This record gives sequence, C-alpha cells and structure tokens, in this order.
Amino acid sequence: MPVRPLLGTASCAALLLLGAAAAAPSAAAAPSTPAEYVTVDPEGRIASDGTVTLTGTYRCVAGTGRVYVGSSVNQSTPNVNYGIGGSVAVCDGAEHRWQNSGKAPQNALKAGPAKVEATLLELRGSGILIIPVPHAVSHHDVTLVES
Repeated sequence: MPVRPLLGTASCAALLLLGAAAAAPSAAAAPSTPAEYVTVDPEGRIASDGTVTLTGTYRCVAGTGRVYVGSSVNQSTPNVNYGIGGSVAVCDGAEHRWQNSGKAPQNALKAGPAKVEATLLELRGSGILIIPVPHAVSHHDVTLVES
C-alpha cells in the first residue's frame, strides 16, 4: 500500500480530532463564578418620605482608582432611571455587601415591582482626565416594599 495516501488520511483525521477537541468544552473548564460581579437583593425598601434603599453583594479585584457601587431604579416610566445613591467598594477579591439610599422626585416611585441596575464603576486617573471604567453591571427585577 502506498505511504502517501495513508499519511494524507492520517493528517486529515488528526486535524478533525484537533478541531473537535477545540470545539468541545472541556470538563476541566467548567463554568465558574466571574471574578467581578454585582448583585441586587430581590427586595428593596421605600419609606413614606420616598427614600429608596437598595442592597446586594459585589466582588471586584484591585483597580488603580476608586471603585464605587452605583444603583438606579426604573418603575413605571420607560427609559427613566432614578439614581439611588452610591457607595465606595473594597476591591480585595472577597464578596462584600453594599447598600445605597436615595430619593427620586416626589411620587415618582411607589411600592411594587421595579427594575434596578447596579454598576461597579472605577474612576481611573489618566493624566488630567478621570476615566470611568465599569467592572460589572447587572439588571434585576425587584419589589419595593414599604418600610
């Protein structure tokens, strides 16, 4: 049997196997928790004076600038988000709790379903500029309850 056709067939088989191995997910590369994330608890509070308090968790790794957890809420008006405070984040790779409080314009928010966006944002200095660098962003459906 000639050697050349055999080598060609073996080469094609090897390439197919390599391609299949590259395309197939490895058992050792199972999905893991992302290095940086921010979550929102499923329930927020709204006080009688309109103050909204949102809470959740975050994890981030060290950045070169200050990192903050910001949050905003949207309820009934499409494309209108109300900022609900911000807090300083500790980026040491461990999971931490966050809590932000703030007020929207009078009667803009009420108890009931709402959509919350939480952002882990670094303000990084670059020369005379401060560059906002997002570390993590998440969107959550929550329920605002009277407190």
